[in-house]
Amino acid sequence: MSEKNPTAEVRPGSFLLELVMVPVSDVDKSKAFYADQLGFTVDVDVTPAEGVRIVQLTPPGSYASITLSTGIAQADMPVGSLRGLHLVVADIEAAREELVGRGVDVAPVEDMGGVFYAWFADPDGNTWTLQHMPWRK
Repeated sequence: MSEKNPTAEVRPGSFLLELVMVPVSDVDKSKAFYADQLGFTVDVDVTPAEGVRIVQLTPPGSYASITLSTGIAQADMPVGSLRGLHLVVADIEAAREELVGRGVDVAPVEDMGGVFYAWFADPDGNTWTLQHMPWRK
């Protein structure tokens, strides 16, 4: 497992969620948001066929990645329709401050019964939240 592209062992009976398609209107604009403002690593940016583009990005430390794409009928969703993707962090205040410092409009931290959240959206309105569970190491 490398730092840039961590992978989990695929054991019998496992169903590993490793890729989430994010519906966006402008792949370049969204790629810049996720890479430059959120700090995701760009793993893939390819055009395997005419009219098809695939950009895969991975959040720091994550096993799962996201894909921004055009020209893939199976991935056709209304732009901005994805809701509530969670990014689990060790220090939600520090993570929020870092993103705000990069120009991301992140809501104040909310305590939801001992689990903490701070919501934000990408340029198309897909929503995300930072999540902190104090007991999780």
